[in-house]
Amino acid sequence: MNRLSSLRVFLALVLTATTASVNAQDELSKRASWEYPAVESVKSMLHEILSELGANEAQIQSATANWTTETLPTEMLDLFVNGIASVNGDVANLVKLCQSAPDSVITSIPVILTNTDTPEVMRHNLRLYYARWLGQYRFYDESLEVIESLSTAQVVDPATLLFFQAAGYQQVLKKDECLAAVKQLLEQQEVIPQRYSRVAQLIQADLAPLKTDSLDEVARLMDDITRRLEFGRAGKRVRKEEDDVIAKLGKMIEELEKQQQQQSSSSGQGSLNPSSPAQDSMPLGGSGPGNVDQRGIGNGSGWGDLPPKERQKALQQISKELPAHFRDVIEEYFRKLARDGNDD
Repeated sequence: MNRLSSLRVFLALVLTATTASVNAQDELSKRASWEYPAVESVKSMLHEILSELGANEAQIQSATANWTTETLPTEMLDLFVNGIASVNGDVANLVKLCQSAPDSVITSIPVILTNTDTPEVMRHNLRLYYARWLGQYRFYDESLEVIESLSTAQVVDPATLLFFQAAGYQQVLKKDECLAAVKQLLEQQEVIPQRYSRVAQLIQADLAPLKTDSLDEVARLMDDITRRLEFGRAGKRVRKEEDDVIAKLGKMIEELEKQQQQQSSSSGQGSLNPSSPAQDSMPLGGSGPGNVDQRGIGNGSGWGDLPPKERQKALQQISKELPAHFRDVIEEYFRKLARDGNDD
């Protein structure tokens, strides 16, 4: 082989190696931040936990009998928890609890979920199991309290963790946290359950355009208040949300008042650019000394305030063009004003 041929071979090898390196880097950059653990790995973890809990070999074999090479990732959380429940009474009670509807008020969470003597991997997955149950029954605050601090690396079903974190964040209007969880969940869109993928995309499309202090946000807050009241809750959290709704509505109304004042001021002044000037030989009509009423132009502290009747009339007119749930919010604003007025 001559020098030219050798050089060509060398350059080809360098180019091939460079291309392979670039492709590897591209593949690495596209890799998801999480993935399902291998079935055998989770089964081994279960075996270790059962041994740590004092289970004998026969109990371990029975607890892991349903694990096969065909076990799906979406089945591992239930198999994992039920396996532990077969040898531990506290976990068996937790599983039994999660097979029924929760009480209207969740006063505390099971001790086993917070007991630091419980093996860590066991505790993390029990928290996910319990929070999933709470989320299914719309106890979003309690569900988030249990799983908000968990990461995908700590549980055997990362998709379920991300899904219920996103669902909880959406309901309590934590927009940034919700969209981050949805984005992370959809990194594995091809392998997660289809119901998770579709709902996550709907959540993303629903929440991304939401603007702070909008009527849409107010309506969602009202929905959340209604959900809480359905559970018999009327504590500090509900009262705070009600006050937030009133404050946001008050801000909107102030803006509407300013717009109406500006429009009234503009229409009252008339046109300053007539289409044709007055003729010198034609006296203009009109009588009186030529005095005009002096009007404030916004320097006073009460600028933008409409009389109560005018305020109500304007808001009622506006609310006619809104969807029903927005009108409910407006009516609640007036009821709040009436209550506040009676308290003075």
